[in-house]
Amino acid sequence: MDWECCWDRDVIALGDCPNIQEGDEDLLLSRRRRILEKCCDCANFKRDLERFRESNHPLAPVFSLVHDDHQRQKNQIQSLVSFLDNKTLEVRFLNELGSVLQSSVDLEEVLSVALTAITAGKGFGMNRAFLLLSDWDHAVLKGHLAIGPRNYEEACQAWDEIASNDMDLQTLAQSFRQYKLSSERDKFHDILEQLTVPLSDEDHILIKALDGKHPVLIEDAFHHPDAGMGLAHLLGVDTFLLMPLHSRNRRIGIIIADNCITHRRITEEDMHSLETFAFPVAFAIERASLYDRLQVELSRVIEAGNKLQEQQELIVRMEKMALVGRITSSIAHSIRNPLMVIGGFARSMLKTTAPSDPKREFIESIVSEASQLEGVLDEILNYSDSLYPTRDFWDVNQMLESVLKDLQDTLPQKGCECSFTPDTGLAHAYMDIKQVSYCVRTLIISGFDCRNREQIRIQVFGQGDTILVSIMNTGCTVTQTEIDALPTPFAITHELNTGIGLALCRTMLEKQGIPLAITVPPEGGITYMITLPTRKEEQS
Repeated sequence: MDWECCWDRDVIALGDCPNIQEGDEDLLLSRRRRILEKCCDCANFKRDLERFRESNHPLAPVFSLVHDDHQRQKNQIQSLVSFLDNKTLEVRFLNELGSVLQSSVDLEEVLSVALTAITAGKGFGMNRAFLLLSDWDHAVLKGHLAIGPRNYEEACQAWDEIASNDMDLQTLAQSFRQYKLSSERDKFHDILEQLTVPLSDEDHILIKALDGKHPVLIEDAFHHPDAGMGLAHLLGVDTFLLMPLHSRNRRIGIIIADNCITHRRITEEDMHSLETFAFPVAFAIERASLYDRLQVELSRVIEAGNKLQEQQELIVRMEKMALVGRITSSIAHSIRNPLMVIGGFARSMLKTTAPSDPKREFIESIVSEASQLEGVLDEILNYSDSLYPTRDFWDVNQMLESVLKDLQDTLPQKGCECSFTPDTGLAHAYMDIKQVSYCVRTLIISGFDCRNREQIRIQVFGQGDTILVSIMNTGCTVTQTEIDALPTPFAITHELNTGIGLALCRTMLEKQGIPLAITVPPEGGITYMITLPTRKEEQS
């Protein structure tokens, strides 16, 4: 019998078998491989087998059974290979997904990876996904994020973009988070706003699915007895999957997935795959949420610790100031009466002494020094007054002009020039005008013993809810070490000498919650900056 197929020949040429193409030349010399790989599917072989069956040979039925069983097993093997390839890809995908979810504590990153995995072709291949999270503060299940197209044109554009950029899952998620997270949230804002359900509403399909802990496939949603028309119309699809997210019996949220564009049927295998995916996602979301809460609490603890440290430092500083105040007050009261007697007798003698009397100059000197000592005693005794400021709203311009008017005779005598331009557009400041006036006066005259000619510039301007008063003395040259020592009572500097005036100013202003900044400008001199509040709420 002449056979059409080449199965009966040990060696054939390249053109003898229509199923052997370039690259399969090794089959030309292997009859066994050629029969198993090519001949069984060859049309010529099937015709030869049919002719063999018609010949009524006793082995013809056996060959037919063997051939049919071989084809069946071959198809099964190919199906298993395809199944194993798909499972291998799925395992690799889940491994990649799990490694990202396990290593991330950033909630936005976790959500981006999760939703990208649901909608990516390399993942579960759904068209859209909506994520609803449990808000325990308000006891609701609330729409948080969504991803996917809203129409066919947008879907085609997204698919073309993904096809042109061969990216893995993590890269896709990073790209989504960086470039599309905000736009996707805005795009589905109208739907997410309406996806809010009280956690106590046990009759709602979303709460039922959340409590059921298993995926629920809703088909024919427009006529489904539990789904309700509202949810189906809101999503715009009649088939969708509800995937609850649970972690250690905590209801984390729920994912709604659908195929609104392709209308591909959601299979049982899709549901099982997503169910396997749901647990690590829920755990990662819970961990990232707890991490965010931990960071918030940590920030509060750090802030509270810093405030506690500031309060402790303030208490120590105030204790030191109180000790200095008690000592100086005791000394001041001890010498006040003798000083008043000396000053009083000197002033009486000065009234009865003739201008030509050579002793008059000495008496005037006694009166002047006694007045100066009385001023120092007034500063010392003002420590107790600084503890109880009386605040109200006052005009800063008038306060500064009043201080400069009191110093109009003293400034020229000390060789000092002072400039001040009022700002008429300022609001009133909330302050103890007596204490702030004393502080401004003290800051102006604090460097009068300098050897250089003084140039003092006073500026005032508004900044938000505050008024800044700047006092710049260009005649003094001080170091940062001396600046740091200025607020300490009786601190000694080369330029500003010694005293308690600046320390008293710092105490007075701190009691009112008014900052006092002392800086050394690059061009030289010294600058005092007082920040006055214009609202009561600004006070400590």
